Amino acid sequence: MASSSRRNFLHATATGAFGLAATSAIAGQAPRPGMPTGNLLSAKDTNRISILSYSFLGLFKSGQMDIFGYLESCRHRYGLDAANIWNGMLTSMDEDYLKKVREALDERDLTLCVLTTDSTHVWDPDPALRAKNKANTLAHLNAARILGAEFVRIDAGGSSSGDRTSPASKAWSNEAFDGIVAGYREYAKYAADHGFKAGPENHWGAEGIWPNMQKLYKAIAPTPGFGLSVHMSQWQGTPAEKDLADAESAPWVVAVHMDNETCNGPLEQKMSLLRNAGYKGWYVVENHSNGENEYAMTGIQVAQVRKVLQSWRTGTTPPGRGPGTGSA
Repeated sequence: MASSSRRNFLHATATGAFGLAATSAIAGQAPRPGMPTGNLLSAKDTNRISILSYSFLGLFKSGQMDIFGYLESCRHRYGLDAANIWNGMLTSMDEDYLKKVREALDERDLTLCVLTTDSTHVWDPDPALRAKNKANTLAHLNAARILGAEFVRIDAGGSSSGDRTSPASKAWSNEAFDGIVAGYREYAKYAADHGFKAGPENHWGAEGIWPNMQKLYKAIAPTPGFGLSVHMSQWQGTPAEKDLADAESAPWVVAVHMDNETCNGPLEQKMSLLRNAGYKGWYVVENHSNGENEYAMTGIQVAQVRKVLQSWRTGTTPPGRGPGTGSA
């Protein structure tokens, strides 16, 4: 038996035995009052956590981390089962290079839950940049196929990248909207044909305004291969408007990012919104410590998310917490 096949066989055998034991143990636990037994998580589900590689931007820029060091950290520093690669850490779209990254994922038994892409936004006012972005998007969709990604984040655009103030950054023109819808339909078809999903995130420009994203989603869904990523609490608007957008978008979400502010604040509330809406994806942390203590700061976020997931497994409220409050 080849070493890789033997490794996969042993991993599958161990995982199956562990899952059976965990299921048996959980079956005997008393749920939290008012919490159905069927809602308790398996032990494996308490590790549905990942880290956006952008969290280590400072280490990456200083030459102290590359994509392979990031994957090593996900598995062996943080004990994770999934990676969320930001395309800025990929040095090439060459297939030989991408296959090396895929081998590194497989050797560490890591799922690529999200490939987060920049410089791929669907619509730009400049036709030449629009064409360049499309070519870049197609290259990244091919990369997602090779890497085995579950979801690809592709911004909608509308205004120029970096434009946060013009009217085009607040609402799409009819031309832009039609172009964005057509682009996502094309990309979603490719994604569906290759076993993953692609779609926007409330990242920048008009897509960060909830009524715009609602209109976009409804124009495309239920196209196979299309999905929505949400950076929790990053919608444009008042705190109440952001909370409403998080709640109303939850049933559509297939990928999520949670930054330091969310992890240090209403983390369980935001995670519960997703869980109660039937979310089946990974809980991805995104560290914004501006290059300082990135390993430690990211580790704190991972621990905060794991604490919530563990409380769902045991049916207990996290220590130091009351129902409906923010993170300790």
